[in-house]
This record gives sequence, C-alpha cells and structure tokens, in this order.
Amino acid sequence: MPLYEYVCRDCETGFETLVRRFGDEVACPSCSSVRVDKQLSVFAVASTSPSPRFAGCGAGPCCALEGGSEPGPCGGGACGRPS
Repeated sequence: MPLYEYVCRDCETGFETLVRRFGDEVACPSCSSVRVDKQLSVFAVASTSPSPRFAGCGAGPCCALEGGSEPGPCGGGACGRPS
C-alpha cells in the first residue's frame, strides 16, 4: 500500500495516509474534510558517515568548494554545502 502526503484545503493540516486502492476517498484527520490535495513527496536519505568533498546537489560543481568567488549552481547553500 502506498503512503501519500496530503494537505487539507479547509484547515491546512498536512498529513500522511496509506491508500489501499486507487480512487479511495481520503479525509483529513483533524477536521474530517475530504477537500484534500495530494502533495509531491520528497525522497530523503540519512547517513552517519560524512559526505565526500565532491558530494553536492547534483547540479554540477560548486564554485565555492573549488575556491571560486561565486556560489555554485545550487544557489549558494541549497545543497547544504558552504557557499
């Protein structure tokens, strides 16, 4: 069963729920409204080992890591690396 993330349009509560079948009605656990919007889920990975120097956001080399004066393509810190 897939786990989906939703936001209620009435009370703006965010929640996750298991959906057993496509088309099943989903209700907000806070206010019981069925006016909900499915959200885009973001994949995340946690690790206890340090990231290698070349690890970044995947958009290309970060200029700040290479001694450049401009932030990298990730917008100066979006990838978690110092800019």
